[in-house]
Amino acid sequence: MTATRGFGIDIGGSGIKGALVDLEKGALIGDRFRIDTPRPATPDAVADVVAQIVAHFGWDGPVGITLPAVVKKGVAHTAANIDPSWIGTDADALFAKRLDRHEDDIAMLNDADAAGMAEIRYGDPAARKGVTTLLTFGTGIGSALFQHGTLMPNTEFGHVEVDGHDAEKKAAASVKDNEGLSYPQWAKRVNRYLSVLENLIWPDLFIVGGGVSKKAEKWVPLLEIRTPVLAASLQNNAGIVGAALAAAEGLEH
Repeated sequence: MTATRGFGIDIGGSGIKGALVDLEKGALIGDRFRIDTPRPATPDAVADVVAQIVAHFGWDGPVGITLPAVVKKGVAHTAANIDPSWIGTDADALFAKRLDRHEDDIAMLNDADAAGMAEIRYGDPAARKGVTTLLTFGTGIGSALFQHGTLMPNTEFGHVEVDGHDAEKKAAASVKDNEGLSYPQWAKRVNRYLSVLENLIWPDLFIVGGGVSKKAEKWVPLLEIRTPVLAASLQNNAGIVGAALAAAEGLEH
């Protein structure tokens, strides 16, 4: 029997968010619950917050969890905007123990990969054809790459070098806020980044997500690149939905 409800948690650099998910519609059931990411964001501190969120909903089924990290077979291999002690951590085992679940009931995946999976499943059908790249603009820049709807996991396109800088250091949404940039000023930086990226991977479509996608009309029309750009249909909930989908269908990389 196919699950119709799932549960996802999206761990970010500034907040940890969880919600029940309608897996048929790709939509949240009720409100999401958010707690600020602890400082420092060590594995144990983050696991405590995740346990709080699961308890808040009284959820006892499989749990999908995203990390801003390269995740292979449940182990974190990088740590972007979370504590470096995540590197080498068996996140599957950590959360299984903290949530009193079997490891098979925990699905760990990269945050942008989760968001991309949700967009491919529930978003614009154009995303399922050719090469699609989803980029999440938040504390950093996450990326997910798809070929005809199949994920190539753990791309790190937010760290492509652009004009001598790590791309996310100049074009993440957090930089816009920290430097007080207007949307047109920030859009110029995003445009430069996307023009470099499109010359590397030649995608057929960019999907832009993260919290800033809620204001897509203020900056996406200002982009002047050859590749079509769509705002993420699930906006900043895509990571939660993708995590829940991964847990329900046993998808992990």
